[in-house]
Amino acid sequence: MRKKLKYILLLLMCVSVHSAFAQYNQTRRQRPLSTRDTVAPTRQISDDEMLDSLRKKEDNKHDSVIFNSKFIRVTNELLLNDSTQTFPIDTGITSFENYNPLTRPKSPRIHLGNVGLSQRPLLFEPSKTIGFDVGMHALDVYLINPEDIYYYNTRVPYTQLTLYNGFGSSAEQLFKVVHTQNVKENWNVGFNLNFNGSKGFYSTSSVLGQNVSALTAALFTWYESKSKRYNLLANATFNNLKAPETGSILNDSVYTSPPGTVFFANSAQVRLPNSYTNWNDKSLYIKQFYYLGRIDSLNKGKEDSKVLPTQRVAHTFHVTNGRYNYIQSDPDTYNVFPDYYYSDKRSRDSLTYTHIQNEFLYSFYLRSKSVKFVKNELKLDLGLVHDLWHYAQYVSDTTLNQYGAKFVHQDRVQNKTFQDITLKAKLGYRFSDRIALDADFRQIAQGRDFGNYFYDAKLTLAGGKKAGKIILEAYTQNSSPPLVYNDWISNHYIFHNDFSNQKTTSLSFNYLNNPLQLDIKAEYFLISNYLYFTADQGGNDAHPVQLGNDINLLKISIGKNLRWRSLHFDNYIVYQKTDYQSTLRTPELYTYSNLYMSKTLFNVLQSSFGVDVRYNSEYVAPSYAVGLGQFYNGPNVTFSSYPLARVYFKATLQRTNLFLAYDYANQNLWSKGYYTVNRYPQQNALLKFGVSWTFYN
Repeated sequence: MRKKLKYILLLLMCVSVHSAFAQYNQTRRQRPLSTRDTVAPTRQISDDEMLDSLRKKEDNKHDSVIFNSKFIRVTNELLLNDSTQTFPIDTGITSFENYNPLTRPKSPRIHLGNVGLSQRPLLFEPSKTIGFDVGMHALDVYLINPEDIYYYNTRVPYTQLTLYNGFGSSAEQLFKVVHTQNVKENWNVGFNLNFNGSKGFYSTSSVLGQNVSALTAALFTWYESKSKRYNLLANATFNNLKAPETGSILNDSVYTSPPGTVFFANSAQVRLPNSYTNWNDKSLYIKQFYYLGRIDSLNKGKEDSKVLPTQRVAHTFHVTNGRYNYIQSDPDTYNVFPDYYYSDKRSRDSLTYTHIQNEFLYSFYLRSKSVKFVKNELKLDLGLVHDLWHYAQYVSDTTLNQYGAKFVHQDRVQNKTFQDITLKAKLGYRFSDRIALDADFRQIAQGRDFGNYFYDAKLTLAGGKKAGKIILEAYTQNSSPPLVYNDWISNHYIFHNDFSNQKTTSLSFNYLNNPLQLDIKAEYFLISNYLYFTADQGGNDAHPVQLGNDINLLKISIGKNLRWRSLHFDNYIVYQKTDYQSTLRTPELYTYSNLYMSKTLFNVLQSSFGVDVRYNSEYVAPSYAVGLGQFYNGPNVTFSSYPLARVYFKATLQRTNLFLAYDYANQNLWSKGYYTVNRYPQQNALLKFGVSWTFYN
């Protein structure tokens, strides 16, 4: 039975991968590290047996050890900031069905219809960055960035192949590859490859401009010296994202048409059939750090050992070269754009940029020689960051040559180079294992964005295992307006403004209790000089404005998981209240509930089957500015809101994870469909599946 299921899954995966690659050829917040292994437990083996097994494997002889996830250790840059530590690789099916970055339970998104298209958060999620920002973030969730990279330490080569697809549909097609292996005991290399060839639900397969085409990739390496003092983290990333910007379908009453009306989504006429945005960038990231003085160790000689330094010096070098392109090859027959400045029939807008960053950091740790019980530990980080930026903006223009003939050329309309110098400091003091104080200070001391700052303080109070812990946090932020708000030149939009810095102050209270599976958080935000895009009444002339009044927002989120035997009921609720609801355009209430049962079927399949439901209250829907890549406050349109249900089954068969889901299962129950953005209908009901295959060899 087990072998038959494996062969069926392998055949299904191969056929679907072929479809995903065929579609691609036609045309960037990290998961928590889990310690659960779904592979059946094996007997404990001694170190001598393991060494003998590895030697026999090298000699192509019989291997007596069944390799599983305990041979694969993983970490990331954040976990390596204070110490050298690794965790077992995640091979479980927890949240396996939540692969889509647009529908993450705790960070839902509004978007233009399907994965790969422009999006922004549904809930209020402020950015904590300072310094220069182009302001283009509509495709951020699809990018692979240096801080997203996982680093591994493996005893055997590790490969994971993952496919997500729709049955009988190419609306969603995602394929991912991870491979890593140690070339030496203390040196690991690997790569990531991610493909997205989704056509969406409202596209014409014969028009390539309406299909998503995305490739993101990364090469990475981690080297640790035998003395455990020197570490090197390096990666090279590549992103090439193509997202259609069709101006939506012409039929604005697709969900309100009379009964019996015939409508075919895959042949629906759009306003701009050959219009899309294309982002591409390449980056090189190298981080080196060296431990000075005494080195302490926790759980020495074990897999979960930690190397704790007393002093550390670090240097980070990061260079990125990228381009934002907008391509329009159709005349604007349906008045998608407010105007044109260079050409009424075509656009070739682009912004290129180069960013070179060097960071120097010194860390000092003061603790007792006994590390089993952390008490009176002091940590201090002092750093300096130098950012060198260059950007240029181009538009397509038509001029006359010396013979009087018209010709099209790219005209450079902006070209600037500047730098910023940022001073950084972090302070951490642990009075005991139950009380901790952390502070983070960032200040731009010189350059274009002089005066930007981010100051954060956090107090953690922990009780016993059953009492949970409380986290109190406060921060204040002062950041420059993004480039797209102050200086922007393109075929359809030109802005020259002198906006003030936006300021955000926040206070938060967070209570966490793991035994009760309870997470309660209350946040208050005070925002001054808020920047956003809007349009004149009844118009589509999206343009940036700055609010003169302060915005107050209260956000309360509650996460509570219940369990009775094999029955689970996970819940997450968010309530938001602000005095500028129509400006922020975000719902007051959002809920996510997941009811499922976990069982082992046929003594083979460790499985879960259930239903999850998402719901948000009504809100004034934003509009989308094609060619600008920004959501803006357009017509005051409020759509009815109904729950969205998904029925799913997921399981593990040895080294294979799989799921089957019927998404938007309740379509036509209360309504024919739904919107999150004005004029852009969302996905229809779809049967989806996912397969993840893991290899240790």
